Amino acid sequence: MIYIHVPFCRSFCTYCGFYSEICSRRDPQQVQNRIMEDYVDAILDEIASRREEIAAARGSDPAKPGAAALQAPDTLYIGGGTPSVLAVPMLERIVRALGPATYVEFTVEVNPDDVAAGGASYAAALRALGVNRISMGVQSFDDDILRWMNRRHNATGAREAFRLLRSSGFDNVSIDLIFGLSQLSDGLWERTVDEALALRPEHISAYQLSVEPDSALAEMVASGRYTEASDERCRRQYDTLCRLLAAAGYVHYEVSNWALPGREAVHNSAYWCRVPYVGLGPSAHSLSFPSTAGKASLAAVPGVRSWNGSELARRGADGCLLRWHADQEILSGREAAEEAIMLALRTARGLPLAQLRALSPSAPVDDLLAAGALRLIPVAAASDGPWVRIPEDRFFVSDDIISRLFPEG
Repeated sequence: MIYIHVPFCRSFCTYCGFYSEICSRRDPQQVQNRIMEDYVDAILDEIASRREEIAAARGSDPAKPGAAALQAPDTLYIGGGTPSVLAVPMLERIVRALGPATYVEFTVEVNPDDVAAGGASYAAALRALGVNRISMGVQSFDDDILRWMNRRHNATGAREAFRLLRSSGFDNVSIDLIFGLSQLSDGLWERTVDEALALRPEHISAYQLSVEPDSALAEMVASGRYTEASDERCRRQYDTLCRLLAAAGYVHYEVSNWALPGREAVHNSAYWCRVPYVGLGPSAHSLSFPSTAGKASLAAVPGVRSWNGSELARRGADGCLLRWHADQEILSGREAAEEAIMLALRTARGLPLAQLRALSPSAPVDDLLAAGALRLIPVAAASDGPWVRIPEDRFFVSDDIISRLFPEG
């Protein structure tokens, strides 16, 4: 599985702390093209230098139950930033360099404004490229909140973008929503969810507003210009989301993700199983493992985490392209165990109880089971005994539950 980070945005959202670079439509087209072409050339150079790693990442079958679920599916996810600011011919150069677009799942993140501006021809071009899944950042259907977020689209534009995607043949569309704003009343949030359900997307990701260190929101909080919503309000809105989506037939398969049956994100689900992946582009991360011959599970294998620097490619004095730098670390056994537990317990699937007991002290496991914060779930034909998960009504406090599995010292 492969992830590509496109680090360009037309504007910065109020809440965003991810690495991205402004690429304004007010900039001369020649300047925009030069920056983006250098980025694409650097991606192609990185692809060439990591050819064997990429080939290995594309060599396995989609996730299956049991140990086979730990093999990486052949997926491509282009995220950002805002990938939809890149011209389709630039995306095409990247995709072609990776080899035949025979992906089980090929997702591109888009902004509704770009879809609406590009129209049916833009959507058709994405389909021709092999894209079979769209993730669209809607965030809200309230224009006042969208303006506060500094989003480029309004509610009408979001609905129009969704209609364009549907009419162009996309039958796997995910939309993002944000809750937990201090100015978002419970009633407005319920209407927002109802509007999302009226579109009937195959997938919905919903995130509680968080204050990221490098965001405009962090500055607003520090200066007293914004007060965060209470935990009680955030909890009520999360519960409302769970209730309405369950009633509409969506499966709550991960803390922040819901899907119609069979439409769970293949790429993201593989992340949560801690399978290896290749990340390309500035700020992208990768995970690889040493030889795992004879191992039934990769979940607790330490592995190597690598990442690219948060910087654009640039031209040296001699005109040669200088790519972003890369770093890596070898994860310790404890780090791997904590990561495996954290990722698995964020999902409805959970993990084998025997594996949890092998990775965490017995006392907190027993305490959490007794308190109902962990729940046993029988798994048909499982050779490793019962599995354990965090029940949905405790998902909202999952971070606290998981932290208790690794007491200090």
